[in-house]
Amino acid sequence: MNARIARTLAIAALLLIVGWEFIEWTVNRVYVPEGQSLVLTYKGPILFGSSQAAAAGQFAKVDEYGHPLEIGMLEQMRGPGRHFYCPIWWKHELVDDYVVDKHQVAVVTRRRGPATADVKTSDFYLVEHTLEDEGEIKQQGVLRKVYGPGRYRINKYAYDFKIVGTVATQDTSQVKVSGWVDVPTGYVGVVTNQTEIPRIKAPKGIQDTVLQPGLYPLNPQEQRVDIVEIGYRERTIAAIRVTNNAGELVLDASGEPQIGENAGGIGFPSKDGFKILMDFTSVWGIMPDQAPDAIRKFGNVEMVEQKIVIPQIESICRNKGSELGAVELLVGQSRQKFQEETSHAFHDALEKNNVTLLYGLVRDIHIPLEVRLPIQRANLADELKLTRDQEQLTARTEGDLREAERKVELEAERVRVGTEKKVANVRADGAKKAAETRAETLKLMAAIDKQTAEIDAQATIVRGQAEAGASKLLQEAKADKFGLAVKAFGSGHSYNQWVFASRLPEDLKLQLLYAGPGTFWTDLKGLSETLLGKQAAQGKPIAP
Repeated sequence: MNARIARTLAIAALLLIVGWEFIEWTVNRVYVPEGQSLVLTYKGPILFGSSQAAAAGQFAKVDEYGHPLEIGMLEQMRGPGRHFYCPIWWKHELVDDYVVDKHQVAVVTRRRGPATADVKTSDFYLVEHTLEDEGEIKQQGVLRKVYGPGRYRINKYAYDFKIVGTVATQDTSQVKVSGWVDVPTGYVGVVTNQTEIPRIKAPKGIQDTVLQPGLYPLNPQEQRVDIVEIGYRERTIAAIRVTNNAGELVLDASGEPQIGENAGGIGFPSKDGFKILMDFTSVWGIMPDQAPDAIRKFGNVEMVEQKIVIPQIESICRNKGSELGAVELLVGQSRQKFQEETSHAFHDALEKNNVTLLYGLVRDIHIPLEVRLPIQRANLADELKLTRDQEQLTARTEGDLREAERKVELEAERVRVGTEKKVANVRADGAKKAAETRAETLKLMAAIDKQTAEIDAQATIVRGQAEAGASKLLQEAKADKFGLAVKAFGSGHSYNQWVFASRLPEDLKLQLLYAGPGTFWTDLKGLSETLLGKQAAQGKPIAP
């Protein structure tokens, strides 16, 4: 009975497990594909227990394991994959991820949580926390941090995710940009803070530090940027010249370009009451450290030119020019002095306004024809006189030059002759010394030859005496040798026989023949064989 009950319970348990797994994989299973996330809302217990609903506008609290402690939506979402949530207790929703493309940024606004004003640690309408912060009080408001290109899993019920590119706003006469900011080469970015930034201790307003060329993701609610071109600019204020139909300049009676009725340029009266026109060119610029001050004072670089550069050019030229007469502006050192003083004054005026000046040049000063023509004629006469004087001076100088050339030629010839004389003397002295050296050498050679001949004669005498003595001694030794030999043999005859016997050949054979009375001819046969050998007896030729 107990076994049957146990088996029944086991089967029931198995069926319960199989049934639950079937429900899990058919009813409770939720699949989240790539690029999406799952938003969960806890409905609370149905039959047993009770839970408190989350506060209005807040997410449900969870424990350290992620289990809900309150009824409501969970802030944490589930990523791609397979999840199991029973629809009796859970409500779920698939939401798409946010994708930020290149050249874009995302401005994120927190929609749930305590209001910014309720957070005592912050006095600013921008909130400091980020999407990555966990376990902190997250108040409502715009996040200071912006998010660049990428894919983000964001709970759309918690955050407003706004994707923007380059945001341009018109502020007075200058366009300010934010969002995705591209500062090109040759430019800098002047930053204007919409509010104080406590993390870097940056105050509100235009900042002194500029952005160098590059890419910057900026929060439009926090910072805006003026793109300012850096470098020098040229500004010329010039009178208008009259031209003909061919575009060529029309000249007046003095050969100068004729100025039109609507002359333009910088006009002012001279000290003696004549109307003067002037052309002026300035090369000025804004450097990186000057850009913030230019934006702060004038709004943009163009206004720097309109409010500072052009007014200063006209003011300085008019004030300085009105202190001089027309003649002083036309000729002499006074005109050069006027140009230098004008350039220096213009440089000082721009420097006071934190603008860099490279060049400030007075190009042309247009004097009225009735003043200029007599002065030019007088100057022309003076120049002609100076030309004639210079021609005479040139002629005299040329004569002096020719005389100097002749002196140089004469001196050169004198030097040449003297040089040749010195060379001849040196050569003669050298030849004399060479001859004396040669004679002395020959004399020494003769003395040496004489000594050599005497030594050779003496050597010949000594050698002859030595040879004669040696021959004498040799002959005496030989005589003594023969004497001793004769003495040893007892007589000269015995010695001669010994010498004869010692010189006989070793292979000599002696045969004795007996010849008695009447037998000499009969023994000739044996004699011939004996003397000539068997070959001769047999008639064979005898080898030499």
